[in-house]
Amino acid sequence: MHKKLALIGAIMGLSATAAGAQDKVKVGVIATLSGPPAVLGQQLRNGFQLAVKNLGGKVGGREVEVVVEDDELKPDVAVNKAKALVDRTKVDFVVGPIFSNMLIAIMKPVTDAGVILISPNAGTSNFAGKECNPNFFVTSYQNDQNHEVMGKYAQDAAMKKVFLMAPNYQAGKDAIAGFKRYFKGEIADEVYVPLGQLDYSAELTKIAAASPDGIFVFLPGGMGVNFVKQFRQAGLADKIKFLSAFTVDESTLPAQKEAALGFFGGANWAPNLDNPQNKKFVAEYEKEYNAVPATYAFQAYDAALLIDGALKLTKGNTSDKDALRAALMKANFTSLRGPFKFNTNHYPIQDFYQVKVAQRADGKFETQIDKKVFAGYSDPYAKDCPMK
Repeated sequence: MHKKLALIGAIMGLSATAAGAQDKVKVGVIATLSGPPAVLGQQLRNGFQLAVKNLGGKVGGREVEVVVEDDELKPDVAVNKAKALVDRTKVDFVVGPIFSNMLIAIMKPVTDAGVILISPNAGTSNFAGKECNPNFFVTSYQNDQNHEVMGKYAQDAAMKKVFLMAPNYQAGKDAIAGFKRYFKGEIADEVYVPLGQLDYSAELTKIAAASPDGIFVFLPGGMGVNFVKQFRQAGLADKIKFLSAFTVDESTLPAQKEAALGFFGGANWAPNLDNPQNKKFVAEYEKEYNAVPATYAFQAYDAALLIDGALKLTKGNTSDKDALRAALMKANFTSLRGPFKFNTNHYPIQDFYQVKVAQRADGKFETQIDKKVFAGYSDPYAKDCPMK
């Protein structure tokens, strides 16, 4: 009899231990946190962690454990980190990454394991269309869309000839495709540079020789910092209209400063977006990290709010994947960007803006909304997604 009681007690002890181990919601954050693009990953990480802090360390009423990993902008590293988060850490969600080639690398190992992958930045065209995935949600945009804003601007401004440049990887190709979707004038040249390139003397010579009305460039992180400075130093800023996305933003402006003043970008948000939740976020982010937040931070903040809102609907349950996906689809939270909902492909339907670099009264630089270009805008690939 005593042995039986002891056995029951041991089983109950094990059950309690197992239940205790499941008490916390585990979230793996994968971002590029080393090298010149690290500032982008830091914004993502900081935005997510600030949201968790403001939620009292809980999502959907359950305590949350955040495990941060650096993908080092290397696909093989990203895959190994993703597999470790899924297989060893047993995360409920993976949030990340920054770069589209990292997203392509980690998509299969994460989603095939039944884990929800939430991208707060990369939004490639393939996963928006035929390869859309029930376990994949995006709190940012489809890659083409911010660039489409600039294409429409160039078209509406009656620019006759534009020079295009982007890194030679999926997001760069999506960027150029997005711009050309709306711009119907002459393309002076379409140049793809290696991801991470920092010297643009050869490209600047080409731009000067082409003498276009404008240039459109997608050069994130350190690439954008160097290009903007070199473009200004070459004396081209006064002759050629500068259009971009993710080239002049709050991650690059602390280094670009006056060199980027007056340059245009396409975006789904800006720090001066006028709504109560965004004003509160920007003030708290600046206080916490002594920096102006960029889109990477706001979209990661929204990713945490998305998880919290979904788990409130499932009463904290993460094991019923169908119920969890349905809850995520409802986007049960107030986005920092304002009106927001998911399309059938789990990419956002949202507004997009033309933004312009300005210097604030306190001396800091930020992008500010110039005008709204698209309202309630869906990406062009959703129609090809088999999810309905």
